[in-house]
Parts: sequence; C-alpha cells; structure tokens
Amino acid sequence: MKNNISRSDLDKLIEYLAQDDPKLTHGPLVKRFEDEWSKWLGVKHSIMLNSGSSANDLTMIALKELKGPGEIIVPPLTWVSDISSVLRAGFDPKFVDIDPQSLALDTELVLDAITEKTKGVFLTHVLGYNGLTDKLINGLKERNIPLIEDVCESHGATHNGQKVGSFGWASNFSFYYAHHMTTIEGGIISTNDDELYDQLRMLRSHGMVRESLNEETKNSFLKNYPDLNPDFIFAYPSHNMRSTELNGLLGLEQLKRLDENNKLRTLNLNKFLSVIDPTVFKTDFKTGGSSNYAFTLVLVKPDMKIRNQVESRLTKAGIEFRRGLSGGGNQLRQPYLRRIQGFQSPESVPVADHVHHYAWYVGNYPELTFEQIEHLGSVLKDI
Repeated sequence: MKNNISRSDLDKLIEYLAQDDPKLTHGPLVKRFEDEWSKWLGVKHSIMLNSGSSANDLTMIALKELKGPGEIIVPPLTWVSDISSVLRAGFDPKFVDIDPQSLALDTELVLDAITEKTKGVFLTHVLGYNGLTDKLINGLKERNIPLIEDVCESHGATHNGQKVGSFGWASNFSFYYAHHMTTIEGGIISTNDDELYDQLRMLRSHGMVRESLNEETKNSFLKNYPDLNPDFIFAYPSHNMRSTELNGLLGLEQLKRLDENNKLRTLNLNKFLSVIDPTVFKTDFKTGGSSNYAFTLVLVKPDMKIRNQVESRLTKAGIEFRRGLSGGGNQLRQPYLRRIQGFQSPESVPVADHVHHYAWYVGNYPELTFEQIEHLGSVLKDI
C-alpha cells in the first residue's frame, strides 16, 4: 500500500504545532471530527478512539453490559481483534462460514445459527465489499439480535445506497496507516443509540462518570456514592482509549478526500477483475456498492501447484501480496483459538478454509495506474 498521508496533511500538522501552546491530547478537534464523521456516515453519534481494535473492545464490553453472557456469531474471515474482543468481554464466539461472493457472513447460515444463547452478530465487511443483505437485517430485527458491523476495511461501501456502518446497533472503523483514510493510528464507533453513545463516552475514559452527557446518570451515581469525589467515580473497569488532537486534525483533512479516493479504488477493482482469467480466479464478487481496499485474488478450485505458481510469479515481479485475505485467513487455524479445548475445527467453515489456503490480496490505492494493473494481469497470465 502507498502512504495515504499527503504533504498537505503534514503541513496542516506543522501549522497546528507552530501555534503557541497547542492542545495535543483529546479535545475540540477530536469532537469536530466525530461530528463530521457522523454527518458523512449518516448516524447520530460517533466516538473517536486510539484504534479500531479499541473500538471492537468497547463495543463488546457495552454489549455485555446490555445483554449479559452468551454467544456472539462471528466470521472466520476477519481480523484477530474482532474475535479477541469477543473473548475478552466474556462471550463465546460461534463461527459461521462466509458467502463466497461477499466474503462476509453467509446470511442463511447466520439465521440458522441463532439460538436463545445468541447475544449479537458481529459482521465484517471484508476488503471493501458490502456484507449485508436485506434478509439478514430484517431477520436480526425480528429476533431483536444486535448487529455489530466491522467496517475497518470498507469505509464508504454501501447497501441499497446507504453507507454500511449505519445499519447496525454499533459499527467500528479503523484509521490505521494504510486504510481508506488514516489518522496514523485510530478508530471510531458509530451508533444511533443515545444510551450506547453515553456509555461509550465513559468507557473510553477509564469508565469515568464525569464523561457522561446524561445528567440523570450523573446524579444517580452522585446519590448512590456520596463518599466519592464527583470527578472520580468509575462506573466501569475500563482504561484510557482516547485519541489526540493531532489524530482529529488528520481525520478532518483525510475525510475531505475520502469519497473521491473511493471512486478511484472502485475503478481500479473493476479493471483488475477484467485482466484476470475467470477460469482460474474468481471474478463474481459482490462489487455493487463496494469501496475496494485491496484486490481479491481467489482460486476457483483448490490447487497447490497453481498456488505455488501464483506466489512465485508475484514474488519475482516484486508485487507484494498477503495470503488468506483479511486477517491471514481462517481464524480457526490460529493458535490463540486452537489451544481452546473443544473448539470448532477449521474444516467446519469450508469456504473460509478455501480462502485461507488459496487466496491473496494485492494492494489497491488511489494513485495506482491502469498500466500497473495490466502488468499485474500479465504476470498472472496463462497460469
């Protein structure tokens, strides 16, 4: 991936730091970015954090407070922090296989997997593809099951013309260095739920009640704990996940370019799919509404000989790649899960397991040229 931070972004930071006594930690620029992001996404509230992983953690902690212990339906193709946040909150992850066209949770399998133990569905929009279906959205609403959207790789993707990340009870984004937009490190949780937003404000800052915007909440704690200093009442056992003013400033600058950059990413994806052989590589992805993060290269059939040829050719051509797509492939093959006795086998999710062994991603970014994409196609020709 190319560095998403422009010279103008850096100049803005220099200009800000050149002020007399600039505020550096969490402050008005962070709040301004939260408001601009909410407006862009089409939601009521957003809360900026120090990473997308922190966003996952806080969302799961809040869900545990709301729903109590139980199971969270999760995808095997995702980033480790999604699953680790489920485990750390005290939930049991229940893995369901993916749809080969969207690479997200298979709707039918999710709805079939719901039981009285189900406390939420944690869906990942993989590498820019829209992972939602109307049947999933409506089915979860009917069953009163919260939907949590991981949109860390899919800023700006849409479902029925509406941005993904605006459908769920909560949605998590990452602004890591190489993502669609970046604050170097950073993340955000977005929601339309007023109560959740107020809870997240406290959780972000050590669980402190003074961060709440709800006077009723504050007064309740003051009344019940008269022996405590009002400035230091800790409602939850949390820690510091705040961002900084520098991150907020970068977010404001980057957001200005996000939509135009996503258009270029989509053009690049369509070009890429047109230059690879559909008899060897999958090209029937759910591209409608996508905001491609990286090119998805998936073998149609399992073939170790072809896999080795692909990796050899890309390596010789100096084209960087990652096998397994998001998060290194099937999370059920990772040691942190395999050491848990009695856990699901990796083979229980065959579509994700195929991706684990026979798929790669190659970087996509706005400055990529069609000539470079055509070169990639020529490297993979006649395999």
